[in-house]
Parts: sequence; structure tokens; C-alpha cells
Amino acid sequence: MERITHNEHQVRSWFHVLRFTKMLHEQIEKDLKSALKSGEKEKAGVLRFLISAIKNFQIEKKAQGEQYLSDEDIISVLKRQAKQRKDSIDQYEKGGRAELAEKEKKELAVLGNYLPAQMGEDEVRKIVEAKMTELGVLDKSGFGKLMGAVMKEVQGKTEGDVVKRIVDEKLSPPQP
Repeated sequence: MERITHNEHQVRSWFHVLRFTKMLHEQIEKDLKSALKSGEKEKAGVLRFLISAIKNFQIEKKAQGEQYLSDEDIISVLKRQAKQRKDSIDQYEKGGRAELAEKEKKELAVLGNYLPAQMGEDEVRKIVEAKMTELGVLDKSGFGKLMGAVMKEVQGKTEGDVVKRIVDEKLSPPQP
């Protein structure tokens, strides 16, 4: 039977942590290679841009010594990229540039493959209602307190503007 020293055990444990945190980054790189091999130029372009954004974030974060960022950091980069695409889609549609909006929608779909599943509005409503009861918030004066508590609960599972809209609905007096 092999005897493992304390230091070897720490190294093996650390190796598993490193392996887990680089999974998303490696998946993106594998998908880029397969997109290049299969001739999917649009997908390859989006993934190249995404890898570039991840590297820029790594430089920003001063994590150059690490080969891979954590999955959480990569997801934050993905969310930023997705938000930029959504903003571009809105601008292009307002400007009557349907072909550019369609291109951005396709890019957004590629990015969406790597984002975690988003909560539905019904789930967010239940959380907002539960937090309203828990915190005793009944009107707009507790908006910030409620938003903070709900955002902490749904962190990364839905967008802030969805939460804001639902909190506004719940705190607004009923319309006659």
C-alpha cells in the first residue's frame, strides 16, 4: 500500500482544485478548435473574441501567473460580453439595422451556451415575496434593502434588471 505524506496529499488536493477551475476555459478552447476544424467561422470568431476578453480580464485582475481563471471569473466575463451583445441588439433594432441585430443575436446564442441557466421570473417573484416577508418591507422605502437581499440570493442566476422590475412591481401600490 502506498503511503502518502501530508505534503503530497496537499499537492494532490490542490491539483484537483486547479483541474476543476480550468474546466470552462478548456471547454471554450476545445470548442474553438472544433469550430475552426468544421468551418464555423462565426462561432470561431465569437470564441476568439471571448478568449481575448478572458485574457484581458486576467491581465486586469493581475492573475497572469495563473494559467486559468476560475469559472466564476469566466462567467462574469461571459455575462459582460452577453450584456454588450444585448445592448448592441437594442441599438441596432432602434436604428433599423436588422441584419446587424441578427448577427449579434447569433453571437449571443453562442455565448449563452457557456452561461449557467437563468432563473425564471416566477422563481424570482417567489424569492422577492419571501424576502419581503422576511425583512418586513412593505413600501418603496425598503427598496434598496430588498434589492440587496434578493440580489444576494439570486447572484448569477438572473439579471439585475429583471429583479429590479419585479421588486418595483411588488412595492408599487396597486393601480385602481
